[in-house]
Amino acid sequence: MKQRYSAWILALADIILINLSIIFAYLLRFGGYIHPGYFAIYKNMAIAVTGIKIVIFYYFGLYKSLWKYASINELISIVVATAMGNAAVLAYTYLTQIPNFQEAILPVPRAIYIIAWLLDIMFIGGIRFAYRILKQWSFKGIWQPSDKKRALIIGAGDAGAMVIREMHNHEELGMYPVAVIDDDDLKLGKKIHNVPVVGTRYRIEEIVIKKGIDIIIIAIPSINKKDRREIIEICNRTGVEVKILPGVYEFIEGNINISHLRNVEIEDLLGRDPIELDVDQISGYLKNSVVLVTGGGGSIGSELCRQIAAFNPKKLLILDIYENNAYDIQNELLEKYPSMDLTVLIASIREKERIDEIFNEYRPQIVFHAAAHKHVPLMEHNPMEAIKNNVFGTLNLVQAADKYRVKRFVLISTDKAVNPTNVMGASKRLCEMMIQTYNRYSKTEFVAVRFGNVLGSNGSVIPLFKKQIEKGGPVTVTHPDIIRYFMTIPEAVQLVIQAGGMAKGGEIFVLDMGEPVKIDKLARDLIRLSGFEPDVDIKIVYTGLRPGEKLYEELLMEEEGLTETIHDKIHIARPMDLTMEELNEKLDILSRACYGKKDEVIKAIKETVPTYNPVNND
Repeated sequence: MKQRYSAWILALADIILINLSIIFAYLLRFGGYIHPGYFAIYKNMAIAVTGIKIVIFYYFGLYKSLWKYASINELISIVVATAMGNAAVLAYTYLTQIPNFQEAILPVPRAIYIIAWLLDIMFIGGIRFAYRILKQWSFKGIWQPSDKKRALIIGAGDAGAMVIREMHNHEELGMYPVAVIDDDDLKLGKKIHNVPVVGTRYRIEEIVIKKGIDIIIIAIPSINKKDRREIIEICNRTGVEVKILPGVYEFIEGNINISHLRNVEIEDLLGRDPIELDVDQISGYLKNSVVLVTGGGGSIGSELCRQIAAFNPKKLLILDIYENNAYDIQNELLEKYPSMDLTVLIASIREKERIDEIFNEYRPQIVFHAAAHKHVPLMEHNPMEAIKNNVFGTLNLVQAADKYRVKRFVLISTDKAVNPTNVMGASKRLCEMMIQTYNRYSKTEFVAVRFGNVLGSNGSVIPLFKKQIEKGGPVTVTHPDIIRYFMTIPEAVQLVIQAGGMAKGGEIFVLDMGEPVKIDKLARDLIRLSGFEPDVDIKIVYTGLRPGEKLYEELLMEEEGLTETIHDKIHIARPMDLTMEELNEKLDILSRACYGKKDEVIKAIKETVPTYNPVNND
């Protein structure tokens, strides 16, 4: 009702303004005097002209827009609508040839229509934009109410301008733009919606203090992650709340909105740019293929399923022993891809007959093997389970893949397989040996992809740190100098899928993990992102290295060379020389030991993995 009421008021105002435009057009054209003949023409045409223009204005939506949010798009609509309206009036005049009262045709000068059009733009547009101007420049808008947060906007581009405009238009946001930061010297001293650009990123801390800033909003969606990390680190030092607009690559439609503002996450501090994928290469082997993902309900496995689904496989098989996670990813994918052929298989990779039955029934063409026991300390205390699941579970899958002629088998490995100091890493090293050995004897292309830690995965330090921060601390770090390579889950999975497309068989693909990150710094950054000060609000406690843990992880063994690929973030390690007889001998040793005592399993691992060097084993 309120909108309809506003539309009627606008229409009545337009009726008056349309007629004023015509009268003023005559006055301007004839120097303030209107000939009686022209006035007679105007009176006879007034109703028709007004009706024509009102109908055209309605058609162009001039009575539907929310004018308190009027922008350049609404101005364009007004210009086009008034132009069409005056063109229609001109056509109407010449078609009807309305005579004056002296029984003669008094032609209306064409300049009248041009002047009337310009006056229409001024009057029709003016009354609509006046509301927005009054709204923005009312006393309430000139001075910031005490209950609003003073905001510093970082980025003087389109996104920054959008944020400022939204703050002006939406009082419920509770934020008021005070200043803008931008590294472009040409923008310094300029204003965006009357908000000044006051300096570069290196003045952020100074501006926060000087302007009494309560919240910082980073509005540079196209920024590379290295610069983003630096800006976030500067913002974190200020101690005020920080929000961020996600990167443009996260928006398929490109419709960035202030509602997308989110808290800064630890992923924003990784300093890594988005992965560039060869979509043709990927779709070539996934599209119309039957794809099996083991451990499909886990953090890596579920992301594999999400990304594989986008390439339209013929059938997607999700295999997991834990039904809840598998059920969740099934529902998520079916909601997004309702017509996709998707099957969830609840099974353990340790059951050889069950695995054989699955491969026989569904005949997968591509297998991504992500199922594994991954928690390092737990596997140190339960080495027999690590060997049963990681080694012999993988063996069951490898043998089934070979038997049923799977085209390509991709093992998800880990940097902990390099010079392993723990049982989990050693078990993965054995899986890599298995992959490369079977590749030489099988028609299946067996490959492995090795990478480091992923943020947010099961077993990652990030969820643990977050829980500790929520409880008020302390945050536990094993050692002040411990470092790890980190990657986001989507980034790791993108590279895994890309490596799978590049595979010819036998490769161990090594992903470029970027620069190593100190866990101590990661913990401190996370505390700051949560709005606290490390060692002041939240204590950091060093607990000592856990069983099987080392200070740094390696991505490549000394004896392995590194070969470049066409993708700058994917490399290939030199293959190992291991015969099937040698592999079977190693597996026999492990098979006999893994049902015995813990010491026997550790001894067997030492015999079968020459580079295994257990440390800190309790």
